[in-house]
Amino acid sequence: MNFKTIIALCSSAIFFVSCNKNEEVAKPLGQVRLEYPQQTYLSFKENVPYTFQYSNFGKLVAGKKPNSFNIVYPRMKATIYLTYFPVQSQQDLIVQIKESESFVQEQTVKASFISPQEFYFPKKKVFGTMYELGGESAINIQFHATDSVKNFLAGSVYFKTQPKPDSLAPAVDYIKKDVKKLLETLEWKK
Repeated sequence: MNFKTIIALCSSAIFFVSCNKNEEVAKPLGQVRLEYPQQTYLSFKENVPYTFQYSNFGKLVAGKKPNSFNIVYPRMKATIYLTYFPVQSQQDLIVQIKESESFVQEQTVKASFISPQEFYFPKKKVFGTMYELGGESAINIQFHATDSVKNFLAGSVYFKTQPKPDSLAPAVDYIKKDVKKLLETLEWKK
């Protein structure tokens, strides 16, 4: 092999290698990593028939109905809506439970799954069901709790954003811990 051939081969190799470096390559869109503070809880001490603990990351706001409140998470654009109903009779309790369950069933159009989890705290007389909804449902968590005699509390978690399950997952998981803490610490006042 002569000297001119070696130079030509090296020049060609350099040309092809340098061309690849200048090509633009499409990169996938990145998602922002969402990190939230470690949960610490405050006691809810309003003059209503129930009490519970809620995250200090949320702000407590009075709801539209009597004895109802919202826990607003401004950074997440999320709200836990709590609606209280006094139970007048067993029939009234059945109606409230059915309304809560039918509200969940209405979400089956967009939800990819609905996972019910019953809870039972007999010492505190707190019984109910929490529903986790997956997919592009308008609500991500729905729950109701009762003492089966005088009190009924319904709750829903909404995000003020387009339902995108993958990008909302960290926020939903964070708030789900708060909902579980709320239900575990829920007590009816005498």
